[in-house]
Amino acid sequence: MAFNHLPAGEHDAFGPLSIPPVTHSVPMAKKSPPGGPSSGAPAHTPPRTVLDRLTAGPSRASRVTHTEHLPPRAARYAVWPDRIRSEVISAVQAAGIEHPWAHQARAAEHALDGESVVVATGTASGKSLAYLTPVLSTLLDGSEAPNGRGTTALYLAPTKALAADQRRAVRELAAPLGNAVRPAVYDGDTPVEEREWVRQYANYVLTNPDMLHRGILPSHPRWSSFLRALRYVVIDECHTYRGVFGSHVAQVLRRLRRLCARYGSEPVFLLASATSAEPALSAQRLTGIPVHEVADDASPRGDLVFALWEPPLTELHGEKGAPVRRTATAETADLLTDLTVQGVRSVAFVRSRRGAELISVIAQERLAEVDRSLARRVAAYRGGYLPEERRALERALHSGELLGLAATTALELGVDVSGLDAVIIAGYPGTRASLWQQAGRAGRSGQGALAVLVARDDPLDTYLVHHPEALFEQPVESTVLDPDNPYVLAPHLCAAAAELPLTDEDLVLFGPATEELLPQLEAAKLLRRRTKAWHWTRRERAADLTDIRGEGGKPVQIVEEGTGRLLGTVDASAAHTTVHEGAVHLHQGRTYLVRHLDLEDSAALVEEAVPPYSTTARDTTAISILETDVEVPWGAGRLCYGSVEVTNQVVSFLRRKLITGEVLGETKLDLPPRTLRTRAVWWTVTEDQLDAARVNPEILGGALHAAEHASIGMLPLFATCDRWDIGGVSVPLHPDTLLPTVFVYDGHPGGAGFAERAFHTAREWLTATRQAIASCECEAGCPSCIQSPKCGNGNDPLHKRGAVRLLSTLLKDAPDSTDTAVASAGPAEPAEPAAE
Repeated sequence: MAFNHLPAGEHDAFGPLSIPPVTHSVPMAKKSPPGGPSSGAPAHTPPRTVLDRLTAGPSRASRVTHTEHLPPRAARYAVWPDRIRSEVISAVQAAGIEHPWAHQARAAEHALDGESVVVATGTASGKSLAYLTPVLSTLLDGSEAPNGRGTTALYLAPTKALAADQRRAVRELAAPLGNAVRPAVYDGDTPVEEREWVRQYANYVLTNPDMLHRGILPSHPRWSSFLRALRYVVIDECHTYRGVFGSHVAQVLRRLRRLCARYGSEPVFLLASATSAEPALSAQRLTGIPVHEVADDASPRGDLVFALWEPPLTELHGEKGAPVRRTATAETADLLTDLTVQGVRSVAFVRSRRGAELISVIAQERLAEVDRSLARRVAAYRGGYLPEERRALERALHSGELLGLAATTALELGVDVSGLDAVIIAGYPGTRASLWQQAGRAGRSGQGALAVLVARDDPLDTYLVHHPEALFEQPVESTVLDPDNPYVLAPHLCAAAAELPLTDEDLVLFGPATEELLPQLEAAKLLRRRTKAWHWTRRERAADLTDIRGEGGKPVQIVEEGTGRLLGTVDASAAHTTVHEGAVHLHQGRTYLVRHLDLEDSAALVEEAVPPYSTTARDTTAISILETDVEVPWGAGRLCYGSVEVTNQVVSFLRRKLITGEVLGETKLDLPPRTLRTRAVWWTVTEDQLDAARVNPEILGGALHAAEHASIGMLPLFATCDRWDIGGVSVPLHPDTLLPTVFVYDGHPGGAGFAERAFHTAREWLTATRQAIASCECEAGCPSCIQSPKCGNGNDPLHKRGAVRLLSTLLKDAPDSTDTAVASAGPAEPAEPAAE
C-alpha cells in the first residue's frame, strides 16, 4: 500500500487553509512623508501594551512561546537625480515627501541610465516612489514630443486589485502634471467601450500578466503605437512570481521583449520585490536580462513586537486518540475580536478563502454580543468575489469604516492596507520572506506595531514557535522558478509563433530547451516550419492553450441552484476537493451545500444550508518513476531526483464537527482520476538500515508514512513553497526501486523547482524533520508532528518512534553536501520508464 499526501487542500477543522505569500508594497503617494507621521493621526497604542491586553489572564499568557522585539531604524536620506523633472519633484513634495530615502534615489538613477533594476527592500519602504519618479519624469518628457502619443510605460501587478490601487496612487501623485500622465487600467474588468481609448491614448497602462498573455500580446498590431514607444516595464511584487506561475510569467516577458524589438523599442525593467535572497539573480531569471540590485533599505522603521502564539490543547481527542489543539482559525477569530474591541486597526491574514469567511463570521458574532455596531466593522476579503463586492470592501477599508479584516491573498496583493496597528498571521505562510512581508503591513507612519504568528496544528508551525531562531536568525529564501520547464515553455512557443513566426534568432531568447521542443511541437501539428520560420497552424488562439497561473483549466462557477445566481468561482484544480457533491461551501458568511458538480460545464450547483459540520475530501495516490536524473548514496540507501508520474483520485469526503474537527462520517465519491507528470525527490532504505533502526515489517509502513508527512510539512523552511505546492507518497516496497521508498513531489506539471531544492538541502531538511517529530510532546503522534488532516489514508498507519529511528539511521550516513556527493558519484543511469 502507498501512503499519500497531496499538494492541494490541506485542512484544519474548519476546512482548507492555504495562502500564497502577502506581497504588496504600499503606493508611495498614499504614505505619510518619510520624515515622520502626518499630523492628525489617530492615537497610537504601543504594541507591547496591545500584546499585554491580548495575553491578560493565565491561560492566554501561556500561549505566547516567544516574543521578539525589533528595534526602530532611522532613515537615511538622499537627493533625487538631477535628470528628474522639477515638476515631478514638486508633485512628490506636494504629496508630503520632502526628500527621498537613499535606496529610492539610487534605483531612480539606474532607471534613468537605462539599466534594469530590482528594488528589494521591506514593506512600506517606498518602492513605488523609487520607480514612479523616473517613469513620470520620462512620460512628461515624452508628452512634449511634437508627434505621436509620446513615451509609454507598462505596469504589471499580480492582481487586478493592486493595479487599480496603483492607478489611484498615480493619479493622486501626478495630478499637478495635468494630462501629461494618462494612467489607465486594462484588465478583465475594463469595460469594452474603454479598451480602445486605453490602447490609443493611455501612456501608463496598468495590467496583470494574465491580461498581457491573453489580451495584449496576441493583439499586438492594435497595440503597436504603445509598444513602439514603450520605455519602462514596471513589475511590482516580483517575488510572487515563483514556481510554475513565475515560470509562465518569465516566458510572457520574453514574448513581450520579442514584440518590443519588432517595433523598435527596448524597454527598461523596473522591479519591486520584498526582501529576498539574491534578488538580482531572481529578477534576471524572470526577465531574461541583466538586472542591477538595490537592497539596502534606507527607510525608517518603528519598533516591531513579534509574538509567536501556540493555541492550547483541548480536552478532546481526534484520530487515533491524538490530542486535539484548538485551531488557528478559532484562535485568530478571538484575537481579531479582541483587537477590534480595543479599537486597534488590524488585518488577519488567513490561508484560505473558507478560513477568511469563518474568521469574519465568528468575530462578527462575538462583537455583536459586545456592541452591535462593532460587528459591522469586521469583514472578510478573498478571491472569488464579484468585482462590485471587492470594490465596496476596498472603499470601506480605505475610509476607515472597517476596523478589522480577515483576508486572503486577494487583499494582500490587492490594496493599500497601510495605517494598521496589528497583523495576525493565521499559520506560517510558507516562507520567511512572506512572513516578514505580512508582518510589515502593520506600522502606522513609522510608529510601533504588533505582529502575531498563530501556529496551526502542523509540524512546521509547531517547530517554528518552539524554535524562534529558525525565523529570526535565518536569512530569507531565494525565489525558485524554472522557465525551461517544457510544460511551461511549449505553450509559450506556440503563442509566440502565433504572434510572429518563430525564427532561429528567437531560440536564444526563449532558452536552451527551445531547440528540442520545436520538432515535438511540429510533430504534434501545432507548429509548421516554412522556409526559416515556425508558424502556428491552428484556428484557435494559441494563448488559450495555457493558464499561466498553473491552475489547470477553466474556473468552476458556483451557482445557486434555486435562483441561478452566480456566487463566485473556484480554480479547476481545486474543484475535486472543494466543491464535490456534498461539500460545504462558504460565501460572505453564508453556508451552502454543493448538490451537483458538473465537470464538463465547469459549474457547481449549491443551495443555502446550515450544516453543523465542515467537509474534507480524501483521495488515493499512486506514483511511478519515469526517469532518475541524479542519484547519490546515503550509506546503503539512496537519495534520488528525477521525473515521476502521479495518479490521484478523490474517493470520498469526511464530515467533521466545527471547532473540534471530530469525524462524524464518510461518504464515497465517484470522480475521475487525474494524472500528473512532475519532478520528485525520493529516498530509499535497505533491510540492513531497517534492522539498525529497529524498524520491523509490522511498523515499517507507519514509520515511512510518518516521516513522509513530517518532511512535507518541513520543506517550506528550505524552499520557497508552502506545503500546498507539494505532495508525497510512501511505499513499503515500491515496484520501481524494490525498496522501502518515500517520495516528495512538485504539485505542478513538469515541476516547479521545489523538489530539486529539497534534493540539494536534503541533509538539513530531513534533520529538521527528525527534530520536529522527536521534540513533539505527544505520545504516539498528533497533527503537530506526523498527522495530516488531508491524508488519503486517514493517518493510518503511523508510527512516531519508528519514524525518528528511521530518520536517525538514514541521516547517520548522509553526506555533508549533496552537491559533493553528486560530483563524486557521477551521473546516474536513467531508470527504465514505468509502464503506462
